[in-house]
Amino acid sequence: MPFALHLLALAVFAQGTSEFMLSGLGPAIAHDLGVTIPAAGRLTSAFAIGMVVGAPLVAVLAVRWPRRPALFGFLAVFALVHVVGALTDSFPVLLATRVVAALANAGFLAVALATAAAMVAPDAKGRATSILLGGTTLACVAGVPGGALLGALLGWRSAFWAVALICVPALIAVLRSVPAEPAAGVRRDLRAELRALRGPRLRTVLLLGALVNAATFCTFTYLAPVATEVTGIGTAWVPALLALFGLGSFAGVTAAGRFSDARPARVLVAGGGALLLGWVLLVLLAGSVPATLALAFVQGALSFAVGSTLIARALYAAFGAPTLAGGLATAALNVGAALGPWLGGLALSSGLGYRAVPAVSALLVALAVVVTCVARPVRGRGTEEAAVAG
Repeated sequence: MPFALHLLALAVFAQGTSEFMLSGLGPAIAHDLGVTIPAAGRLTSAFAIGMVVGAPLVAVLAVRWPRRPALFGFLAVFALVHVVGALTDSFPVLLATRVVAALANAGFLAVALATAAAMVAPDAKGRATSILLGGTTLACVAGVPGGALLGALLGWRSAFWAVALICVPALIAVLRSVPAEPAAGVRRDLRAELRALRGPRLRTVLLLGALVNAATFCTFTYLAPVATEVTGIGTAWVPALLALFGLGSFAGVTAAGRFSDARPARVLVAGGGALLLGWVLLVLLAGSVPATLALAFVQGALSFAVGSTLIARALYAAFGAPTLAGGLATAALNVGAALGPWLGGLALSSGLGYRAVPAVSALLVALAVVVTCVARPVRGRGTEEAAVAG
């Protein structure tokens, strides 16, 4: 794999850290800027909305841009708004920076996925995708706890400065390591890319991605109270539990990179079935500390293995529209990331108890399995992919 892919993953790490770190910084931001904690929670919602709405829209704008300047521009904007966020004393300004950061993040991911697919062999998109998404999983393992620690020791603004600083070597790497496109490669036809998105396989893969990610974030969002209220784990051990989930997600993405190109159907069917079984087991065994710890790792691995494989399938299904496919895949995953916690919250507000959270995840994966069996969008390499592979 080209070393430039790992450098792009560094930028994805910074962006993933920014997306998730506010979960531990909300109270400090609320106190410092004189707003309520629910109001501070809108910072997370603003980022999610920006990602969902912005991913396809920004991808459309980026279709005709050379990839290296586009990557540099999106990442530079992302870093700059974090500097503004670290300096501002205005909550509305901070809220606006989250929206702009999400738009820049969405654009960067869309172009980065297309760039990664173009830098590798036609049948290696899955492995390239896994390297990029490894940055997101490492953000869960190290970036988010690190941001929370910085916030506790030096104040919430230090976490924003840290994200901006992480972007600096990634900016340099984009300029030095991402290959420049030949002039002919820049003249991408937007209408041709839009036509390439019409296939039913792409729509099905995007639906599956949203369902699987909804299941993932449904339980991940409420994993701490599930562990403390049902499992009986002390609050001091919750970060270790979340880190186990993050380590599992990194392992899953890495494993998917080895198998998702050659055996996508096996990864998705077997992985989806195992993922469904794991959520059901968590419902039944959430009262056991060893079982909860083991399932946190296993479900993190399975969730991200299946999720990253689906992103690669989106790139294969729309091989003629890599930038727009990357934008739509980003949007679909963020739809799931917003839908899952909302459904989990509905179950809790209905008085069903914390075991209902993994039960909702199980139902979402069960629906994905049904869709897979009906539509069968992930059979080996399709005719379009074969044409690309030559």
